[in-house]
Amino acid sequence: MTRLRRLAAVWAALSLTACATALSAPQPNLAGMDGWTYAPAQLKPVGLGLPGAVLAPGVHFAGGVEIVAGLGSPLHGLSDLKLTGDGGFVAVSDAGDLVRGELRLDARGRLIGVDHLATRRLTLEDGGPIIDKVDGDAEGLALTRSGDLLISFERRHRIWNYGPLSALKTPTPAASPDAVFPDNEGLEGLAAALPGDRQDGWRAAGETGGVWDCTSAGCRLVASQPTEAPQSADYRNTGLDRDPSGDGWFMVQRRYSPPFDMRGRLRRLSSDGTPGPVLIELKLPGTTDNFEGVAAERRGRATRLYLLSDDNANPAQRTLLLAFDLR
Repeated sequence: MTRLRRLAAVWAALSLTACATALSAPQPNLAGMDGWTYAPAQLKPVGLGLPGAVLAPGVHFAGGVEIVAGLGSPLHGLSDLKLTGDGGFVAVSDAGDLVRGELRLDARGRLIGVDHLATRRLTLEDGGPIIDKVDGDAEGLALTRSGDLLISFERRHRIWNYGPLSALKTPTPAASPDAVFPDNEGLEGLAAALPGDRQDGWRAAGETGGVWDCTSAGCRLVASQPTEAPQSADYRNTGLDRDPSGDGWFMVQRRYSPPFDMRGRLRRLSSDGTPGPVLIELKLPGTTDNFEGVAAERRGRATRLYLLSDDNANPAQRTLLLAFDLR
């Protein structure tokens, strides 16, 4: 996302954060977590700011936090996340790092923090750590029904299977769409197949378009890539997760118009790859950033959605985690 690194400091001035003292995220117990390292961070509460957010009927904001990490921290550049079903999450960065943590909710179920952050470096097929950006530009992740961790990369476009999150292994190639992608605009969206599907598969979506359903046997085209390249100010697909109600998927999209107009939105994506109406739109002068990750789960009678932004290790941007409930 090279063009995003050129944002001026005026963007930071326009992005509003709740005025509050930053608190440290508690340190994790790393016993039995071979290869994982504590990742210190400060946390700040975040609201939706001035008018700018547009929420569809039935969608409600359910809290948010900013994750503030030091220079060189692997907590920068987070490009996707998924929930682990036990109150935790796993995220991936476009520099080749894996991140784990726990969601902190208040008595009303609103997001108020993240705890026990830990990171580890992703590896190559020979077991060595990823070093070069061209190898480690991870943009999407999925947890399959069998518990395997899949990660999609761009630049060297591919999907790798790292095995169970509890016992990560050296990666093996997973089925990936047989398609041509621009160097820095690859498979940004990755999610497990719907619960009713007969096979343990996954759905992949390209940043500039195209949707595929995959199994270990290969990938099937669902929606074709556009015949014309998108314009710089068009929305791009940046994240994907299945709807836990079983009715399709949720897709997060980002739009950037230089020099500082950044917008994010969330839509449903049907089984046939058709995008639905916009459910959430985030834009200035309210809280917004480079949203690239989405995760969904059922909470009572509502669907809880988490949106994660990639700060590109840019001081003018932020790592935000926002929660919304869809009833």
